[in-house]
Amino acid sequence: MTNPPFEKILIANRGEIAVRIIRACRELGVRTVAVYSDADAHARHVFLADEAVHIGAAPATDSYLRGERIIEAALQTGAQAIHPGYGFLSENADFAEAVNAAGLVFIGPPPDAIRAMGSKTAARETMQRAGVPVVPGYQGGGAFEDYAAAAERIGYPILVKAAAGGGGKGMRIVEHPNTLRDAIEAAQREAQKAFGDGRVYLEKYVREPHHVEVQVLADTHGTVLHLCERECSVQRRHQKIIEESPSPLLDEALRERMGAAAVAAARAVGYVNAGTVEFLVDADRNFYFLEMNTRLQVEHPVTELVVGLDLVKWQLRIAAGERLPFTQSDIRQHGHAIECRIYAEDPANGFLPATGTILKAVEPSTPWVRVDTGVGTGDTITHYYDPMIAKLIVWGETRTDAIARMEQALRDYTLLGITHNIPFLLDVLHHPDFQHGRVTTDWVEKTMLPWTQTCPPINDDVLIAAVLADFLEQASPVSGASTAADPTGDPYSPWNIADRFGR
Repeated sequence: MTNPPFEKILIANRGEIAVRIIRACRELGVRTVAVYSDADAHARHVFLADEAVHIGAAPATDSYLRGERIIEAALQTGAQAIHPGYGFLSENADFAEAVNAAGLVFIGPPPDAIRAMGSKTAARETMQRAGVPVVPGYQGGGAFEDYAAAAERIGYPILVKAAAGGGGKGMRIVEHPNTLRDAIEAAQREAQKAFGDGRVYLEKYVREPHHVEVQVLADTHGTVLHLCERECSVQRRHQKIIEESPSPLLDEALRERMGAAAVAAARAVGYVNAGTVEFLVDADRNFYFLEMNTRLQVEHPVTELVVGLDLVKWQLRIAAGERLPFTQSDIRQHGHAIECRIYAEDPANGFLPATGTILKAVEPSTPWVRVDTGVGTGDTITHYYDPMIAKLIVWGETRTDAIARMEQALRDYTLLGITHNIPFLLDVLHHPDFQHGRVTTDWVEKTMLPWTQTCPPINDDVLIAAVLADFLEQASPVSGASTAADPTGDPYSPWNIADRFGR
C-alpha cells in the first residue's frame, strides 16, 4: 500500500460532493474534516467525516462562502490541504491564494489559472493566442454604438454574455438590432447582481449547438492529458441535467482535435489538477471554445466509468506533487456511461425548485449502477442550497445498453414526500431524439416543454402507508425475535428502532 498523499484534508463543501470526496479519502487512508452550517448540522457528510466544524448560519454567505472561517477550521484541526469541491469557493482565486498563504495546499489549479479562465473575455483572448477556436465575438467595453457596430459585423443572432459569469446569468439572445440595447442593459444589471461585475461581451449565437466538454488532468511536472469528452446537451435553463460519454456526435478524428485543443487551452494558462474545457459544436461539426471550469465537474463520474480513473484521488495525488504515471496513449474509453441529475424540482412548473422532507428514499442497487448523493430518508431539501438530490450514473457496453440500464435505474429509484424530476428524465431518455443522439442545447425548451407528467402523483395515503411500513420494518425486523440491544424480543422496544444512519 502506498503512502497517502496527505494525512488529513478539509472539505470546503457539502452534500453529495463532500460525501464523494470523503469516500475517496477513506480509500486513500486520508482523514477528513467536514464543515457545516446550521442547516447541515445533521447532514450525511458531517457524520461520515472524521471530524466536523460548524462555520456559520444556513445561508451560504454566512457559512460555505466564508473563506476565512474555512481556513481557520483547517488550521485548528491540523488539516494539511483544502478540497473545494465544486460551486461555492471552488473557482475563487482569492480563496485559493489565501489557502496557500496560510501554509495549506489548495487541491485545485494555481490562482493565476483560475483568474485567467474566470474572466470570459480574458479567456477568449488567451484561447485565440493559443490557437484554440473561439466563437466570433466582441470583447465588450465602450459605448453602445461600439456594441451595435460589432453586432453588425458578427451578424445576428447575437448572444450577450456576462464577462464574469456562467450558468445562464447575464445572458440574452438578440435576434434583431432594435432589441440590442435593452438586452445589453438587462444583462448588465443581472450580471452586476449575480457576480458583482456588470461587464458583458458579444458572441455570435450558434443555433442548435451540441455542448461537448473535455476533461483534462495536469500534474506539476508538465504533463497535461485529456480524458476524452462528455456530451452535455440536455439542459434546462442553461443547466445540464443529463451527461454521457462518449458523445454520440463525435468520431475519432473530431475527438482527437477537440482533445488536443483542450490540452492547448490548459497549457496556455499553466493549468494543474483536474479541469474541464467546454466547447460548442455546430451543425457543420465546427467546434468553438466556450469556457474552462477550473474545478471538478458535477458530471465527472461518467468520465471515471469509461476511462477507469478516480478523478478525486488523482486530484489529491497531484496536489501532493505526484507525477501522472500514464500517457495520452494509455487513455481509452471503454463502454458508455450516462449520468442523470435528480433534482427536487417541478418540471411541469418551469423547473421551480422544491423543498421538503424526503419521507422515503430507496436507491437502485444493481451492477453497473452508481448513486452519488448526500441525502436520504428523513433529510430535508431547503431553499438555502442547490436542490440536487443525487447523481445517478450507469455504465453499459454500448450506448443502447446504458440507456436501458438508466431507464430501469430511474424506475427503481424511490423518492417519496418531495417533488422531483425522475418522470421528466424518463421521458427524455425515451424520446427518439435522445435515442438517436440528436439533442442540442435548446432541445428541452423546443421539444419537451410544456411538459405534463403522464402518471398521477402519489397521494398522501400512499405516502403515509409507505412511511408506516418502513417504521414497522425498522421496529421489528423479525416479529418476536430478540436483538443484541433488546434480548426481550419486544418488537416495540425503542432499542429495536435504528436511526437513519443505522446506529
